[in-house]
Amino acid sequence: MTIRSVEPPEAQQEMTSGGAHVFLDVRTVAEFDAGHPAGSLNIPWALMGPTGMAPNPDFLATVQKHVPADATVYVSCKMGGRSMHACQQMEAAGYANLINIDGGYGGRPDPNGGPGVKGWADAGLPVENNGSTYETLKG
Repeated sequence: MTIRSVEPPEAQQEMTSGGAHVFLDVRTVAEFDAGHPAGSLNIPWALMGPTGMAPNPDFLATVQKHVPADATVYVSCKMGGRSMHACQQMEAAGYANLINIDGGYGGRPDPNGGPGVKGWADAGLPVENNGSTYETLKG
């Protein structure tokens, strides 16, 4: 199955139009704690280590514990790169209904200097500062 990419406003429209889904925010705990899309779960795809960002070795196991394999999963990060990596890892593990949110929470600049893609926050979509944090999910 192909991983579909949508921009934040389209993702919000799809999620509010009905149907069960999971919103997975794969940013770091610190990024998530600073603000995140309302209703999202935080399971970081990468963690900050002594040499910089490194893949989270518990990512897939934590996802499998909290997200059914047949769920429709919207996956977001800061700009859309980590979330695409997370989607690819989840797809390899049998998840079939994956939507990458292009522009993520913070937006993605256009490489040619254009306006780029507005992120979740800049698009004025629902944001919160509480919710299902990684510490409570990885248990």
